[in-house]
Amino acid sequence: MGTGSVVKGGTAAEAAAGSTARAAAGTAARDAEPAKGAARADSVARAKGAAPTAPCRGTPRPRADALRNRERIIAAARELFVEFGPDVALDDVARRAGVGNATLYRNFPDRAALTHEVVLAVTSRTTLRAAEAEAAEADPFAALSRFVHAAADERIGALCPMLSGVFDRDHPDLLAERGRLEEAVEGLVARAQSAGRLRTDIAVGDVLVALSQLTRPLPGIACQGIDRFTHRHLQLFLDGLETPARSELPGSAATLEDLRRS
Repeated sequence: MGTGSVVKGGTAAEAAAGSTARAAAGTAARDAEPAKGAARADSVARAKGAAPTAPCRGTPRPRADALRNRERIIAAARELFVEFGPDVALDDVARRAGVGNATLYRNFPDRAALTHEVVLAVTSRTTLRAAEAEAAEADPFAALSRFVHAAADERIGALCPMLSGVFDRDHPDLLAERGRLEEAVEGLVARAQSAGRLRTDIAVGDVLVALSQLTRPLPGIACQGIDRFTHRHLQLFLDGLETPARSELPGSAATLEDLRRS
């Protein structure tokens, strides 16, 4: 009798322990779901120029008006960086955004922090344009052309002078966003070449270099009106990419590795 009681008691204890462990595991899994959702939301938010979602449970989410202010600051900074270069006065950014200086510095303590977010926003939005072009166009070359014109509207060429200043171009966030953009453009180029629509003596770096050069603004000059010719000249460039090739290109194709070394 005594021995049987011990065996039954041990079995009951083990069952109770197993039930407790399973309950804890279920709770942990449920707790992890909001964090996964927040990570997915962060990528979408950054593409729109908004602030990422709060990463920790119990941390109050920013008010809607605070998020709108942050969006306005990033948008205003992007516009002014294009017009006057990355050294524009931050007071002017606050004025363009319609917020006070205190609001700007509360979101971005210094120029480097603001530039960081502007570069991330432009890169993310440009990656989104690549996905939209692929989804909208059945013809791979038409998708590439659509992306090039959309990227010009995002003023991706304005990134060049921004990256030349005091800026951490190897920040993990920036490297991740840049990797997504490069992968998206590589896909557009590869599909157009596989379809026989894009000349094969070019590489994705050629597309990005030309896009950067043809959309790069000339800040602080009196001839800002030349921007109206951007899409015209981009189309001339795209016409030169189509097959059959009408000339032999000097040098070798520009790869992403070439761009990283430059």
